[in-house]
Order: sequence, then C-alpha cells, then structure tokens
Amino acid sequence: MSFQVTARDPLTPARAATLRLPHGAVRTPAFMPVGTNASVKAIWPRDLAELGYRMILANSYHLYLRPGAGEVARLGGLHRFMAWTGNLLTDSGGFQVFSLASLRAVDEDGVSFRSHLDGSLHRLTPESVVGVQTELGSDVMMPLDVCAPAGVDYAAAAQAEEVTARWAARAAARWRAACARRQQLWGIVQGGHFPDLRARSAERIRELDLPGTAIGGLSIGESPARFEATVAHTAALLDPARPRYLMGVGSPDLILCGVEHGVDLFDSVYPTRIARNAQALTCAGPLSLRSGPASLRDEPLDAECACAVCAAHSRAYLRHLFKAREIMAAVLTTYHNLAFLAALMESARQAIGAGRFGAFKSGVLRRYRHRPGGEAGS
Repeated sequence: MSFQVTARDPLTPARAATLRLPHGAVRTPAFMPVGTNASVKAIWPRDLAELGYRMILANSYHLYLRPGAGEVARLGGLHRFMAWTGNLLTDSGGFQVFSLASLRAVDEDGVSFRSHLDGSLHRLTPESVVGVQTELGSDVMMPLDVCAPAGVDYAAAAQAEEVTARWAARAAARWRAACARRQQLWGIVQGGHFPDLRARSAERIRELDLPGTAIGGLSIGESPARFEATVAHTAALLDPARPRYLMGVGSPDLILCGVEHGVDLFDSVYPTRIARNAQALTCAGPLSLRSGPASLRDEPLDAECACAVCAAHSRAYLRHLFKAREIMAAVLTTYHNLAFLAALMESARQAIGAGRFGAFKSGVLRRYRHRPGGEAGS
C-alpha cells in the first residue's frame, strides 16, 4: 500500500498520483462510482472496469442493515459478494444515520437509530463501525463521524468537530488493534464552513497518523463560493504525502474545483442517479432526455464522447426509452455518464502532467453549465 505523486501542476495545487492498494493501482485524480447496496446501479462490474474504474464505494449503513456484515463475510467478503476485482472503499454510514434526524439520538459513546427499512433499533459506535467494515473486507474504511447540516451555527459545528475527533481516535485504536495490515482507515475532517474549526479538525486527524484523509461536510447545499473556499482552505491543511478524498462530490464542475486545490479522490451517486432520472452529462452540462428540442435530435448525447452509447444511439432513441419506461434507458444513460466522467478524469490527469490544468479547467467550465447547489446523498 503506497501513495506516490507523479506530477504537479505548476500554477495550481493540482496533482496526479498513483495510489496502490491490495486490489491494484488507482491513478488519481479519480472519481469513484457509488454502489450503495453492493451494486453500482444499472451497470455491470465488468463495464466499470472496462471504463477504467479501479476503485468504487459501497455503503456500510445499508449493508449493515441488509444483508448484514456477517452474512457478507460468510459469503466470502464484499469483493466476492459483488464480483468486483478492483478496490473498495466503504463509508462509515455516518451521513445516512445523521440524515435520519427524527430517527436517531447521538451521545458521547455513539449513535442510536431506527432502521429506515423496518423501524428496528440499532446502535453504532466508532469501534463497531470499524468492526462492520472489517467484516465487509473493504480496502479503505472510514470512521464514524458527525456530519453537521448546512448552515449550522458555530457552536453546533464545533460540537460536531469535537465528537468527530474523539470518535476518530477510538476508531484508529480499534483499527490498529484489529486490521491495520489488511485494510486502511482514513480520517475525516469536519468543522462546517468555519476556517478555525477546519484547521483544528485537520490537526487532530493528522495527529492520528492515518494513511489518508477525507474532507467531509460539503456539497450539502452551500453556495459554490463557500464550497470552493472551504475546499481550498481544508485541502491545504492536509498532509501532502497522503491521499486526499472529497466526500460526496460527483458533478464535473465541483470535481474540477477539488482537483484544482489538490484533491485526489471523489465519490457521489450523482452521475448514476441523474441517469436514472433522464439526465445525461455532456460538455455543455446535463441534458434532459424527457423534454426540450435538444433531446429529439438524431445525434449522440455528446458529439465529443467516444463511449459505446454515443457511438450507437441517438438522443431521440434514449428519450423514447425513457418515455416508454424501458429499463434500458437507465442502463444506457448510466453507462454514458460514467464514461463521460472517466474521460474527464483522464483528461484532467493528462492536463496536470502537461502543466496546463488551469487552462484545461477554464476551457471545460466555459462550456459546462450546472445548476448551483449540493448533491450529497443524491
């Protein structure tokens, strides 16, 4: 397991690197598709690999509730269970638990919550979350943290950061005792949009000497300007010799913003969810396949895209599939959206290597139009 920076942009903090994990090398900056229930919706694992994805994410909260981490372990671990030969990152489930505002209660030791499936009562602690992910067998696991909602005041953000830091220390102790040789535990920096809290959180997480660090608590409804300011401030506080992961970000504009400030990894269900809701990613921004004259044209989703869907199918055909409620509509649009992002990340890596990332980003965003707003949990 190693992380090596291979190129730096001369005018921005953007960097390219190789992250080596037990299931192969990941070239960064990279996007990780999300397989919430051990499945990236509407696409085969084989197709993900063929598109160049070497690391995807699965959700511990959902797998803990169904089918259960022990059952996944009995069936050979998460890689075998979902027939994925690349690397897996499992999140802690913290975001999902804390989104259940009326169904959970937080105390110093952990969080109690009721399942969104059947209302049954459950308890998670920093130690038990590491235990769940140990059973799942992911390559990278995340600790239980407190994700404060957007717009919280300073006192609430400070309390969330304080609890996150204490829980991270407990998770790290459990990880080192149980599974440090087989899996990595990365820290999560919180602190809302308050620079001093972000700095304090980054320092505390850094003291734990974990192999990687995530930036949490963003893309949940804040303005683009606040998002970028917080990413820029936080990324600069993290260890430059270790991978940086911006959680819950998957739109091209926000990804490129993170890359510009030195972030290495991103994840979100955004590209797959909008695909199932009849939106295709294009160089000009998301294209609606349910309405508008552009979706009736006998032309590919994106004339510059080299994916198999754009080579074979027209916008008009995909619109027809959505109108007819054909399953293939989601399958084809999902494939295209993930191919689009894979190509974008490859172009970003090449631009960093050529020392022209700033010009590349400006060129992409001059054409790309995306409605401002958050996407986490989408």
